[in-house]
Amino acid sequence: MSSNSPARPTLLYSLYCGASALIAPFAWRKVAGKLRDYGLPEARVRERLGHASLPRPAGQLIWFHAASVGESLSVLTLIKRMGEQAPDAEFLITSGTPTSAELIAKRMPPRCRHQFPPLDTASAVDRFLAHWRPDLGVFVESELWPQMLVRARKGGCPLVLLNARLSDRSVEGWKKRPETARYILGQFDLLVTQNAKTASNLQAMGANPNRVRPGSNLKAVSAPLPVDQDSLEKLRRNIGERPVWIASSTHEGEEETVLEAHKALLKKHPDLCLLLAPRHPERGDAAEALVKGAGLSCARRSKGVMPGTATQVYLADTLGEVGTWYALSPLVFLGGSLREIGGHNPFEPMQAGATVITGTGHYNFAETYAELTALGAAAEVRSAAELADQVATWLEQPQAFQAACDAARQFISRQSDQLDKTVDALLAVLPRDGGHDGKN
Repeated sequence: MSSNSPARPTLLYSLYCGASALIAPFAWRKVAGKLRDYGLPEARVRERLGHASLPRPAGQLIWFHAASVGESLSVLTLIKRMGEQAPDAEFLITSGTPTSAELIAKRMPPRCRHQFPPLDTASAVDRFLAHWRPDLGVFVESELWPQMLVRARKGGCPLVLLNARLSDRSVEGWKKRPETARYILGQFDLLVTQNAKTASNLQAMGANPNRVRPGSNLKAVSAPLPVDQDSLEKLRRNIGERPVWIASSTHEGEEETVLEAHKALLKKHPDLCLLLAPRHPERGDAAEALVKGAGLSCARRSKGVMPGTATQVYLADTLGEVGTWYALSPLVFLGGSLREIGGHNPFEPMQAGATVITGTGHYNFAETYAELTALGAAAEVRSAAELADQVATWLEQPQAFQAACDAARQFISRQSDQLDKTVDALLAVLPRDGGHDGKN
């Protein structure tokens, strides 16, 4: 363990620990209810209390902790590459949502297992650590759970903050509590950021400059999303030669704008088909009502209906099929951006060969989109009229559209060398003592 992390917890950290103990029963009731509602067995639900549902493997165990779907999937390629470089290492990935658990299970790298993370209380965290005894803990993006970090580090587990991203609001909040920020950030042996701005912010918050390393967004080097070739071929046969554009990961309040743009496009391109994929498939009923309310014909994926020759909107309200949609058409509008939601991962459609249209509310990917738009690999819109104009431009000017797709592909290829650099950095932190023997 490095010797220059703060020796004593701050008053604010101690107050947090006390408060977490008081609210633990209420937090447990809430998270357990969500997992049970999803239909998970009780053994898996109790993982949130630190009760493992799987045995610890023998040897070195590298633990990755991520928040939800995007963060979890972004590390699977990294885990696979680490497994190739460290053939004796085992891996544990924790994430908090049942959706992420389901998708991780489908793409699990070798020697890897998934658990739900413990609540950030002393008893749950200690129970989790006593069972798993990780040799290295890797926390992804902004997952700064104080007790999880402090107790893991106290137990001798070196820690890395990977793909670090903090909003400006979060940074300003931490700066108001400099001693606590320095104490929490001091738990990390290495902090690898998505960009230079985050690296500078972490140092301003009190992180040791010698431990901070600017990097790139890990999501840019994730494996491409899976494509169901049978579904793709059926869609192509049903749609035929009709042009298609995709509105992916849309949120409540965004579909209205997308549908207004589509109605405008149909005036000039009457055979155009919109594939609408809401971010949350459970909103399918609401999305279908919006489509019909706009006077557009609709076929709905979750009901097993394929689009016909006259279908104006194909409502793709299912989970885990986005890769197939991106393979269908490289003309993608990415939601979570017409409102101040923060945007979604633009690398997934670009890895499929697509270029991206986005709204302006993409603050979680602000630096990425600034570079993409400067390169011509993405376009930014503010209204239904601008969205319709951009889609029309790329439909009517295939050379310009191909240039945008090529720019997106080149951007992705430039990020690929970062993966091996990240693997090397993580393995350099991993202790060389051979790890635990796996016995409890």
